Order: sequence, then C-alpha cells, then structure tokens
Amino acid sequence: MEQIKKAPILASFLIAGFVGLFSETALNMALQQLITDLGVEPTTIQWLTTGYLLTLGVLVPISGLLVQKFSTRKLFMTSLAFSIIGTFIAALAPTFEILLVARVIQAIGTAVLLPVMFNTILLIFPVEKRGSAMGLMGLVIMFAPAIAPTASGVILEYLTWHYIFWITLPPLVFAFIFGYLYMQNVGELTHPKIDFLSVVFSTIGFGGIVYGFSIAGEEGWGGTSVIITIIAGAIALVLFSLRQIKLDKPMINLRILKYPMFVIGLLSVFIAFMCILSTMILLPLYLQSTLLLATFTAGLLLLPGGLINGIFAPIVGRLFDKFGARVLVIPGFLIIIITYIFFIQIDDTTSKLQIIILHSILMIGVSLVMAPAQTNGLNELPRELYPDGTALMNTLQQISGAIGTAVAITIMSSAQENYMIENPAANILDGFIHGVQSSFTFGLIMAIIGLVLALFIKGKKKLA
Repeated sequence: MEQIKKAPILASFLIAGFVGLFSETALNMALQQLITDLGVEPTTIQWLTTGYLLTLGVLVPISGLLVQKFSTRKLFMTSLAFSIIGTFIAALAPTFEILLVARVIQAIGTAVLLPVMFNTILLIFPVEKRGSAMGLMGLVIMFAPAIAPTASGVILEYLTWHYIFWITLPPLVFAFIFGYLYMQNVGELTHPKIDFLSVVFSTIGFGGIVYGFSIAGEEGWGGTSVIITIIAGAIALVLFSLRQIKLDKPMINLRILKYPMFVIGLLSVFIAFMCILSTMILLPLYLQSTLLLATFTAGLLLLPGGLINGIFAPIVGRLFDKFGARVLVIPGFLIIIITYIFFIQIDDTTSKLQIIILHSILMIGVSLVMAPAQTNGLNELPRELYPDGTALMNTLQQISGAIGTAVAITIMSSAQENYMIENPAANILDGFIHGVQSSFTFGLIMAIIGLVLALFIKGKKKLA
C-alpha cells in the first residue's frame, strides 16, 4: 500500500482552495466597473455572484456521492481543470453572458474541490491532529474571501477587471501541476448508485433556497419570484429528506443529524459564516456611502482584519487540538457579540481606525468559532459518514452566505425606507446609517443564538 504523504496533499488543497474561494468575493469590488464596461443593469450584474453561489448550492450536496464514486486524485484534477478553464474564459470575456458562463464553470471547480478537501483531511489526519490541519483549512475558507475585496481594489486602482482573473490564473496552473505530481488517492471507493430523484430534489431544494435568498435583496421578501422559489425549495428539501430516509444507500445519509455535536457544529458554522458574509457586504457599503471613501481605500481598511484572520486560523487549530472546541467557540461568540454591539453604534462620525479595530476583532471571534466548531462536529461522526458530513456542512455554509447577504441588504433597505417615512425632514444619509445599524442588529441576534448553542458543546474528550 502506498504511503500517504500528508504535507504535499495538504499543500495542494491549500493552494487550490485559496484561489477558488478568492474568486468567490474578488469580483464584488468590480461590479460598478462591470456595469459600465458591459452595459448592463445592477440587477443583472448581481448574477455574477448569484450564479456562482447557486452553482455551489446545487453541486456541493451531490459531492458526497462524488467522493465515494471517484478517486481523490481524479476529483482534485477535475476541480482544478474547471477552475482554470473558467478563469481563462473570464479573463477574456467580452460580454456579460460569456463572463456569467465563466463564473459558473469556476463555481463547478470550487464545488467539487471543497468537500474533497475536507473529506481527505478527515481521512489522513488522526483525531488529535485534525485541529491543526482544519485550522489551515480555516485560513483558506475565511482568509481568501476576506482579503479578496482588498486585493481586487488594488488591482482595479491600476488595471481593468480582467486582471482579477489573469492574476489568479498562474497560481491555479501551479496548483494543477503540483497536484498532478503529489496528490494521492485516499480512502476506499464504495461506488454508490446515483438516485435520480434525490439529485432532482436536492437541486431544486438547495438551489431554490439559495436563489430565493440571493434575489430577495433586489426584489424584496414580498416578490413573487422570491416567495415561489423559497417555497419550492423548502418543499423539495422535505421530499429530499423523506427520500433519503427510505433509501438503503442515500445521497446524503441523514443519520449524521443524530449526532448532537455535529448538529451544534453545523449550526455554529452556519451562524458564524452568515455573520461574516453579511458584515463583508455591509462594511464596504458603509465605508463608501457614509465615510465617502474610494473603493481602493475601503479595500485597504478591511485588509488588517483579513490578515489577522489568516494569522489566527492555524493558531486556533493548534489550540483546538490541545483544549477542544468549547473553550474556543464560547469566547468566539462572545467576541462577535461585543463587536456587533459597537457596530450598531457606528455613524458618519466614526473614525477609520475604529472600523479597522472592530473589523479585526470580529475576525478574531469568527476564527475562534469556525474551524473548532466544524472539526468538533465532524470528529463525532463515524468514518463512513465523513463524506455525508462534509457535504452537508459545506452546503449549509454556502446557503448561509446567500441568506446572510440577502437578509442584511433587505433589513438595511427596509429600515432605511421606514426611517425616511417616519422622519420626512431627515436627510438620506441618516436613513442609510439607520439601515446599516439595523442590519448589524440582525448579526447581533444571530451571534447570541450561536453563543447559546455553544454552551452545549462538550469539553475535550481524553484521547485513547
């Protein structure tokens, strides 16, 4: 049997995962430039983000099957191939339609990569060392999307939006070559039969939820499309769940929900990711609309928080191996709560330094929650349920991003509108600030729920 070389495998996933998740938010800063260059409306350009999230929401649930049907090496190389092709097409894209197709191809690569990455880490690292490995994964998951707006802001200051893709292409090619040389197959393939109805219900269910919440920010919660897609998604998810219970070999084995620590970990990650993505859309809007900062400057103000998150992620992983999840996740949610209490009070007199400090502290809190909660939850599952656990956790993470973003924008818009109705003499800026403060209140409520959940996390078990 071939000896597993952990370091090269981990390095392959880190490089590929970083670039893949960097692409998830890198284009956000360029949306205004894309509206002008491609001659489309703001509601249309949002599809570059919505389409990406929708593809992830549809494909990630199926990944549990892929991991059991195809080898690690084959899936890794396939994911990189999709990412490279999508990035290359995007860099050359002359029209919105071609750029949208390129984004979907990129998302297919990321959707295949994420579950394979987590499943492989669970298989090659023993329980007592998984925290450190997952901490590095946490660096990728949180650091890449956090630093992407800053990096793209710098690129856009001097170059066109095409270079966001040209600059990410060489690392992807390097990851492909590196993976070709060093990636190994891990785990045993069970070759499960693909149930067509499960795939259909999963696609409509997860896809409908992600799509519905993604367009809610534009159309409002009362929009016909929003209501229809969310209801259709919810019904499909119920049918999907019932179908999984009846099948001998389900697409996602719902037995994973019988493990309390996994469920708490799942919900904790869901809440933490929702908090961070909603904040990542609110802060750039606040910095540009209230403090009147340029895109480049706004991006730089968010850089320290992204860097701190990257530094803390591996440290938190090692602390998890030593102390367990409870002593990290509870303080993590407390830090997030305290930060949101201060975020609720920001206005047009808030200094740039205050924003940098608050954003950085928030990133520390999120780092203390994400990897420990995720690793602790997956650790409780039996080995044969790892693919199901990673598939569901990654799926709900993407859904939480879509929900967090949509709810944040919707609360901000409706609170701003109500404020202007109740205070006709107030200026628009006051209304906008009130909207942002109201949206941060939503983040505070979610963080409090997360803290209550964290209280039920068990202490570190003694390893045999």
